[in-house]
Amino acid sequence: MKRTYHRELSADRWRALSFYDQMANIGSEVFRAMSWRPKNAEYSRLALERALELLDLTLETSAGSPPRLKELTRLREVLADYFFFDNAYGSDDARWRSYFNAFNHAARNPLAKV
Repeated sequence: MKRTYHRELSADRWRALSFYDQMANIGSEVFRAMSWRPKNAEYSRLALERALELLDLTLETSAGSPPRLKELTRLREVLADYFFFDNAYGSDDARWRSYFNAFNHAARNPLAKV
């Protein structure tokens, strides 16, 4: 059974955010998952589940952009591999921080409109 964490967040409300804002929000949950990982495995798992839920919303609202869909589906695969499986892609916390920090910076840039 799939849990819903962001009940108040509709696809329309999520779609109203820029892609950079969406990715920065996903990144915030990934950062929480990484932060909790050494301290509390359950909290880490819950944070990652929230990140994946937001990522799924982003996938739903990005249906008209095949390049974006490709990146988002790969992102989902690599995140799941890093947190739940054997890390076949060789990810690490520093790479995830670098990846998502780029979206944080873009989301704060008033000229970014994507």
